Amino acid sequence: MSAWQFEAIGTSWQIDTARPLAPGIAVAVTDRIDEFDAVWSRFRPDSVVSQIADRGGAWLLGEESRALLDLYVELYDATDGALTPLVGRTLSDLGYDATYSLRSAEHPAAVPDWDTIDWSYPELVAHEPVLLDVGAAGKGCLVDLVAEVLSESGVMEFTIDASGDLLHCADAPLRVALEDPRDPTRAIGVAELGDGRALCASATNRRAWGDGLHHVLDGRTGLPTNDIIATWVVAESGLLADGLATAQFMAEPSRLMTLFDHEFARMHTDGHVEWSADFPGEVFA
Repeated sequence: MSAWQFEAIGTSWQIDTARPLAPGIAVAVTDRIDEFDAVWSRFRPDSVVSQIADRGGAWLLGEESRALLDLYVELYDATDGALTPLVGRTLSDLGYDATYSLRSAEHPAAVPDWDTIDWSYPELVAHEPVLLDVGAAGKGCLVDLVAEVLSESGVMEFTIDASGDLLHCADAPLRVALEDPRDPTRAIGVAELGDGRALCASATNRRAWGDGLHHVLDGRTGLPTNDIIATWVVAESGLLADGLATAQFMAEPSRLMTLFDHEFARMHTDGHVEWSADFPGEVFA
């Protein structure tokens, strides 16, 4: 087994394959990641997202935008507006900005209403400058895009781990510990990933600063969520698993289970854990 480790989009990646990837495949992977980052990163001054934030207007977006932004529309509706890509300016003002200042402005910007933008693939129209943040589902989407590069290059068995966003493509199942956000040395359970399944995790302790500030914002209030502290979602794609891992902070599982095919576990601030009946694995808590 070969493990390729590298840094991209501000986080650690590992791709496990039976044999080391050919140099050309590795270059194709990193090129695809950079293409995605050049569009969607709110931390790059040259990105499309940064240009939309500067002047608004109409923009033609790439093929990946269809699935990514269509899912955001669905999750916005499913969470009654809590999950939205329009939180970028608010997150930045709270301190999670391009320089990682971690210093909150006295009066953070309010989260814009959805009608600030119009989305109809392939065109996004911003009626005013608005800073998009696709952190709720973007990394999972990128994991899927990297998987496409590998499979189109003839690599059919692999595991991609983008710092907690995993996609496993192999006959043998993969067992993954569910890290306790209160104590990283402990696990609250184990998920078992079958061929072609994705697992995405999110926790408020991963990017937290200041007094109760973290990266999971409720778009209705512009404030960090305050009940759920960690989520794990298993689904058919990294995009869906990542988006739902964020949505599980904001909506009742019963509603999300009705609308989307997935399994979940989530931990509340008081430490109690709930999980779906068919969660693939076991929960100890």
